[in-house]
Amino acid sequence: MSEPRRSARSLARRWWPVALAVPLGAAAGAGYAAVAQPSYAANSYVIVVPQNPGESATAVNFAQAYGRLAGQPQVLAAAAADTGRTRSELEALVHGTTSPDAPMIEITGTGAGPREAVEAADAVASSLVSFANASSKETGVRLVPLAPAAEPDRPTTPSAQLDVAVGGAAGLLIGALAMMTRRRGGGGSEPAATAAEPVAAVPAPAAPGPRTAVAPATPERAAPERGAERSAPERAAERSAPDRAPEETAPAKAPAPQKSAAGGGR
Repeated sequence: MSEPRRSARSLARRWWPVALAVPLGAAAGAGYAAVAQPSYAANSYVIVVPQNPGESATAVNFAQAYGRLAGQPQVLAAAAADTGRTRSELEALVHGTTSPDAPMIEITGTGAGPREAVEAADAVASSLVSFANASSKETGVRLVPLAPAAEPDRPTTPSAQLDVAVGGAAGLLIGALAMMTRRRGGGGSEPAATAAEPVAAVPAPAAPGPRTAVAPATPERAAPERGAERSAPERAAERSAPDRAPEETAPAKAPAPQKSAAGGGR
């Protein structure tokens, strides 16, 4: 088998959970976008105007406060009567948003159709203006409608591109988790296989033996060493010296007594 084919097969065997989960997730997102009910959103704007010039900071503070009241029952009660919905239904469809540096309130209404979204946003904005202006003498500010809601030309949800991207990302996450689980599950067999392989025996280092004391050289032992330094004639003379020693050391025999002539005459 060639090396590129072997590499491709190894990659496919390792990454197949991700390669399978990402297309499935993207397909699921596209399916949701196709069958989900569309939802439309419309925005209505209200501005807070101070009664005394130069109190813009006060207007911003009251805009923050009234923006929180847009979804409260005292404001939704009048708007529910205008739209023909219940207060709980209108509470789920409308919410208010404010700006930290501008005295403006954005009322967003949602609905299954463009007209329903516009009616919900305008009804809540009108109810909020009426509720706030009832106490304008005490607060020193008034709410004025700035721009009514306009009918949207396309739904805000579902978004095909966004849903496909979310589905693909979810598939990538699930595939990565599955791949990690497979690696952890297969990790237990690797140590067993490694343990089964024969391991070459490493010889142990030899233990150091007891040291032997070296005896000092005696004259008898040193004599051969000194003899090794002598010349060959000297060594030959030493070998022949023991043979001549008995002759040199043997005591001389006394001469035999000679018979005198006189004794012989007798």
